Amino acid sequence: MSEFLTVQVGQCGNQIGSDFWPLVLQEHGVRIQKDYSKSPNTHKSIQSQDKLLEAFHSFFWNPHGSWENNLNTFADLEKLKIKARAVCIDMEDSVVARFRTGQLRNLFDNKCLLTNYPGSGNNWAEGFYTHGNEYRERITNILRQSVEKCDQLHGFLCMFSLGGGTGSGLGSATLNILEDNFPHIERFVTCVYPAGNEDVITAPYNVVLATRELTEHASCVFPVDNKALLEICSSLKSSRDSQGIAGYIAKCKPFQDMNSIVVNMLLHLTSGSRFPGSLNVDMNEIYTNMVPFPNLHYISSSLSPLMFPTSNTSIFTGKPIKPDDLFSCAWMRDNQLLKVNPLGGTVLGATVVGRGSISMTDMLRNTDRFRNKVKFAPWSCNNSIKIGLCSVPPPGLTASVLSLVNTSNMSSLFKDVAQKFNKLYKRKAHTHHYLQVPGFENEDFVESFESLLKVEEEYSHITKMDTKIIPRLELL
Repeated sequence: MSEFLTVQVGQCGNQIGSDFWPLVLQEHGVRIQKDYSKSPNTHKSIQSQDKLLEAFHSFFWNPHGSWENNLNTFADLEKLKIKARAVCIDMEDSVVARFRTGQLRNLFDNKCLLTNYPGSGNNWAEGFYTHGNEYRERITNILRQSVEKCDQLHGFLCMFSLGGGTGSGLGSATLNILEDNFPHIERFVTCVYPAGNEDVITAPYNVVLATRELTEHASCVFPVDNKALLEICSSLKSSRDSQGIAGYIAKCKPFQDMNSIVVNMLLHLTSGSRFPGSLNVDMNEIYTNMVPFPNLHYISSSLSPLMFPTSNTSIFTGKPIKPDDLFSCAWMRDNQLLKVNPLGGTVLGATVVGRGSISMTDMLRNTDRFRNKVKFAPWSCNNSIKIGLCSVPPPGLTASVLSLVNTSNMSSLFKDVAQKFNKLYKRKAHTHHYLQVPGFENEDFVESFESLLKVEEEYSHITKMDTKIIPRLELL
């Protein structure tokens, strides 16, 4: 089975991570609540203990090297001294401190938690140059120690936002470190693009500067949009209220609901590498099939159903959904984790991953429907859809669908980012904060913006490509 090392950088990245690990444990049937009677192990009734134990090492490291004991409760993990394959980095201690003192504190290796004070001050240059240079050796050592504990490391799952300073700056620097030291291991990045109404006025600078690094150093980028996540959470809350169920999904702050959606996308994304299935899709297959040209590796994602359980709700309370409806919802614009319409442009590549009780007949029937709805790139011959079937559904669900689309409409994301950048940069507003950081020069702004426009142009160019019919060579 494949192994993944999560790299959580900045406040947002570690907040996503704080929701990631409880849901990973729940997916493997490990109960973390003190009152175990309120946390039924839904997976254990569906899958054998052997299958769950076999997949457990994908995200966890056992110093004893064997999984002989049944892992039913968090106490079982503590007894075996099992650790999460996680590297947590932040230039503030507020979020990472939860990994040291929280309920799951014994799950994390303190040697893999790196913090500092103060933070990067919402300045990409501080995170990339100042902290990136200062902590490069320590980050490299932490990553190497974590990689040495892996037998079949499949890829790095990087999580950070692009609006602040640490996530965008130090996250970019960490991505460079990964490529320099582990060039043959794929780097899958889940990054959060700001909605535009946040309180970080320099966010457009940070986004453009970080996007250049993502374009040059990431294997695949699965961007999510705060605005799209907020709208999804509002829609789910309205649906729950209409059913007489009050509150948010996670019964906590709204951003934790947003994080829960991102986490479930990541768990679904890696399910084929962790669990058995009749037609599993490994992560390297996604990279090979979804990225036809260098740098055009930004992939839109959507989930169905969106009302996944969280670590606080073990049983899905919604009505069962028919397979055809699952696929239809997965391709709806409202279900996209990014404010991009993937079906409106030219599709460079698509992947559909089903989990649970979805048959091959259901998959083929619905992918044919998808082919009839969209326009594929000229070289695809309308067949560029990678399909996968994983036999293990998410906890409390019988089936779910993840849709991944590499679309030319991704250019709209970069156009929006460029517009916001220009509003600030044409007046040189706040640029002095960046220029006073040693190592940063005005060319960083210029080159990053040119890189953004180039990616936008390349995606837009796909829509103008025509099918070329090359006649066969006639024999002389």
